[in-house]
Amino acid sequence: MEKTQVAKAIEQARKESPKREFKQSFDLVINFLDLDIKKPENQVDIFVPITGTKNKICALVAPELMAQAKANCDKVIPLEEFDKYTNKKDIKKLAVEFDYFMAQSTIMPQIAKVFGRYLGPRGKMPNPKAGAVVAPNMNIKANVDRLKMAVRVSAKIQTSAKCKVGTEDMKDEEVQENILAVYNAVKAVLPGEDKNIKNMIVKLTMGPPVKIIIK
Repeated sequence: MEKTQVAKAIEQARKESPKREFKQSFDLVINFLDLDIKKPENQVDIFVPITGTKNKICALVAPELMAQAKANCDKVIPLEEFDKYTNKKDIKKLAVEFDYFMAQSTIMPQIAKVFGRYLGPRGKMPNPKAGAVVAPNMNIKANVDRLKMAVRVSAKIQTSAKCKVGTEDMKDEEVQENILAVYNAVKAVLPGEDKNIKNMIVKLTMGPPVKIIIK
């Protein structure tokens, strides 16, 4: 895939999208080809750092990581306060407000018991692949910094994956680099690399899709 294809797609997406009173996102859809998604080894679930992302992180920790979590995360829920979350509406609100949840590995059973039923279906349970499950003696700053920049690209049921790759106030070059970063990361985990990618679609939130053919 050529950079010029991506640049033209971004330009067209901007041109054809109506102006809105809110800041629109650039969305990317990757459609797969000849990929049996039912096989676990063919499923895609990766976290890619991109420019312009400011994810909110909530930490679920015990005393060992309390100080670090308070210094680096947007919200901290200590183990001793888990019993306050008996109302499912409160947990659902958390799931909406925060992009990722970081967990201390030694209290994962308690986290699963209290939060799992509501975070799991939304794909928000702390994920080891993202570096979001950490040991109690670990320096978590680097992991938190990566999470704040990371976009999740996942395809476990459908033969396509969708993610946000920017906002309309970003420069075209920044959105282009984000799209290429996601494309290269996805390609690297596919058995046939780019042969398993049929095409990609770029669009603004309220705009029409613009297709990028993979050559």
